[in-house]
Amino acid sequence: MTSEEHRDPDSEPSTSPMPPPVPPVSHDAGLSPRDTTRRPQRQDGKGESTPRKAPRKPNKPNKPNPQEASGNAAAPNTRPAARARGVRTLVGSVLTDLGSSSAAPLPPLSRPRWLRWLPHVVVCWIALGVALAGVDALNNSYRLGFAMGTSTGLAQGGAIALALWRPVPAWWLSLGATVLAASAARGHMPVDFLPPGPDWPWSSPAITAQAFVLFLLALRVPARVAVGALSLTALATYVVQGLVGGQAYRSTGLMAIVVFAAVVLLGTALRGRREARTQLVEQASLTEEERARRTLLEERNRIARELHDVVAHHMSVISIQAQVAPHLVENPTEELKENLEGIRQNALEALTELRRVLGVLRSENPEDPYGLGAGTGAAPDAPQPTLDRLDALVENTRAAGLDVTTEITGEQLPLAPGVELSAYRIIQEALSNALRHAPGSAVRVELWHFPRGLQVRVVNSRPERPAPPSPGAGHGLLGMRERVAMLGGTLVTSETSCGGFAVAAFLPRNGAAPAGEGSKDDPPPPGSTDDNSTGLPGEETP
Repeated sequence: MTSEEHRDPDSEPSTSPMPPPVPPVSHDAGLSPRDTTRRPQRQDGKGESTPRKAPRKPNKPNKPNPQEASGNAAAPNTRPAARARGVRTLVGSVLTDLGSSSAAPLPPLSRPRWLRWLPHVVVCWIALGVALAGVDALNNSYRLGFAMGTSTGLAQGGAIALALWRPVPAWWLSLGATVLAASAARGHMPVDFLPPGPDWPWSSPAITAQAFVLFLLALRVPARVAVGALSLTALATYVVQGLVGGQAYRSTGLMAIVVFAAVVLLGTALRGRREARTQLVEQASLTEEERARRTLLEERNRIARELHDVVAHHMSVISIQAQVAPHLVENPTEELKENLEGIRQNALEALTELRRVLGVLRSENPEDPYGLGAGTGAAPDAPQPTLDRLDALVENTRAAGLDVTTEITGEQLPLAPGVELSAYRIIQEALSNALRHAPGSAVRVELWHFPRGLQVRVVNSRPERPAPPSPGAGHGLLGMRERVAMLGGTLVTSETSCGGFAVAAFLPRNGAAPAGEGSKDDPPPPGSTDDNSTGLPGEETP
């Protein structure tokens, strides 16, 4: 039967095109004969036949990932769990602090010394008054008996005095005494009491004692600890009133908690104000130190610029002129060439040391120029000549016209960098003074190494000819004394019996020994002990 025979005669002919016929599927396409079988067609509502679709297999639900499921299930509970852990941590820390006796000291009073103990005296008098009032209230109102009432009242008053030194144990003592007294008073209540009776569970002396203790506690512990103590006090009050009960008494629990909350708030506010003021003072002090340090660095930079612009320029000119001078003379002698080369080398060495000094001046850590570890550290460009360069210094002085000999005695133990630097500078200054004020003299440099330190001695003989006028400023010996004093050593300068001059200094090995401390193994410096004598005619090298 065709589709035309099943069409409704009253219906209009369908205008929709017929679906194209399905081409036959060959077995060569890789399909089984079952797939090539023509399936029956179903008819739609208009009588047209449409190919029947193969039934679709229901989609299998995806299996949930156990990890994702556990993560999604735990996500909503993350915040409550974190909050619970935070609360437990906070409560644990508060209980730990309330279980210890440590507390910050009371702020000192900026008054004369005899007035600093005035608050302690006043608080002790208040404690005595509260103790006497508590004993009277417990014996007469609660009728606890002499032993019980006296011990509990003294405990309440003594807690105030104890709070001056140990506020946390004082709080425990005051709270425990009050709870004990309230519980005992409920058991000793006479039958002839008619409500309202005495104040309970907090009597007037007990409220006064606990308020003072909580106030001193809030002044000396963090706010969370003070709030924790207040909460435990309120909890103890609620437990005593709810479990023990005191219908015949006048309830003071709510009033006491309000008073305690007020004093805790006041003490916490005063502590916060004191901490804020302390932080402001520290910040102002740091700002002032930073301002002074910046001013010092600016001044040092200014000095460094002046040295660079003036001294470095002239030393560079001297070096260049000494290098060019032999070429301006016809057939210069070897002696002239050597002298000019010495001038050039000295100028170059002076420039090198000047650059290092400029590095020290421009450094942001100038507190320890001698490398002793006293400040934040020496500058990386700090001049650090050691005694290893002593031979070069002596040869340079010999080339300038002095007869210099050296003698080193003792075992050469390691010295602090500042000690070696100062010893080198002292010898350098002494040789420069001899070269300037005693031309043609013989100079002897002696070094003695001792277990405690190093002794330096530079002695020159009488000059062979008069010394020319010196343009120095007379600061050479002053610089020596400053170096030695900084290291805790001693310095002696004096004239010798033959008309020469001697400079002797003792430097501790680590650069930290007290000045003037001697040892039987250390020989005293030669010459006079008058440190104020200059000894040399004219002026010293600057």
